[in-house]
Amino acid sequence: MRLQVVIFIGLALVTLGTAQSIDEVFDQKNQDAGNAGTPGPTIQGNSGTESTCTCVPYYQCNNNNTINTDGNGLIDIRLKNEDCADYLEVCCKAPVKVDPDHPITPKPPINKPTGCGSRNPEGVGFRITGGNEEAQFAEFPWMVAVLREETIEGNPNKLNVYQCGGALIHPSVVLTAAHCATGKDKKFKIRAGEWDTQTKNEILPHQDRDVKQVIVHKDYYAGALFNDIALMFLQEPVTIDGNVDVVCVPPQGLILDSSRCFASGWGKDVFGKEGKYQVILKKIELPIVNRDACQEKLRNTRLGAHFQLHKSFICAGGHGKDTCRGDGGSPLVCPVPGHDDRYVQAGIVAWGIGCGENQVPGVYVNIPLFRDWIDEQMKAYGYDTTTYSY
Repeated sequence: MRLQVVIFIGLALVTLGTAQSIDEVFDQKNQDAGNAGTPGPTIQGNSGTESTCTCVPYYQCNNNNTINTDGNGLIDIRLKNEDCADYLEVCCKAPVKVDPDHPITPKPPINKPTGCGSRNPEGVGFRITGGNEEAQFAEFPWMVAVLREETIEGNPNKLNVYQCGGALIHPSVVLTAAHCATGKDKKFKIRAGEWDTQTKNEILPHQDRDVKQVIVHKDYYAGALFNDIALMFLQEPVTIDGNVDVVCVPPQGLILDSSRCFASGWGKDVFGKEGKYQVILKKIELPIVNRDACQEKLRNTRLGAHFQLHKSFICAGGHGKDTCRGDGGSPLVCPVPGHDDRYVQAGIVAWGIGCGENQVPGVYVNIPLFRDWIDEQMKAYGYDTTTYSY
């Protein structure tokens, strides 16, 4: 993914006049139609004998090709079996009947870390191999898709149109960019726990929630995206789960200087009409760029020698890896100082010059500048601020 956003205000995946449902945007092919549990074809074994298998969700099949009956074990989803229609299913032998007098005792569940910002670098339930830009399933459990409801003339059904990314900081609150959340009479919802947009066969389901109120920073300037930050309060809280959790928010004024930060999103891989939006959530590792160095690099672009980088921005990247169109509002996270296993949101994808231009960093909302504002809004509307504190 080269995840960077151009300095266009319309950073949504779908522009006006070409509205599509989120399924259409990502070329939904109805891959989730019910294959699970249906008998599979007869497989010819090495010995020449035939055996019958059953198509089951990938995470229910053990490495020895038998159905998992105690809930444990991992598989590589890149191991496909052409006999099953869905790539997240494999052809697996039926389970052996268990003697009721000698039941199998399941192993205890893995303890889930508590507190904000717990990343899952190895994924949850399974691990994908191959591409280094695809996020693992539930690797960034705070990542959400911001959708807007839209009605098309002649179509009685409401469409969920992908707008931007966002991050959970509370079970009832999403942090996103102001440019993603403005517009008269727009009705938004969020989708938490999403990963592969072409299937619903992940080990844990996504969760959709309606947005009841949007709070945009009072000093937001749409012309140059100054103070490009907004909060979305949800009609109902999400349920914290293995693939849904909150990210930490840094203290006011914290200076983050890390080369191990990550941006995530479903945005375009390259800028322009040839770019394609991502099906599986992508991630890129980016270093934070010094403010003065970033301003100098941006002055070497069409912005010119007199460009002044506003205090509400920070920079990251600039070495061929970047965020891109459609990633607006998505989080940039860095390790919590002194705790490499937990992450704090350092920025929000805001804008850039092209996508992935060499020596041109991407520009992000400077979250440490807005911690006091976030706390003020949370308290004013009766929400707990400890969910994102560390």
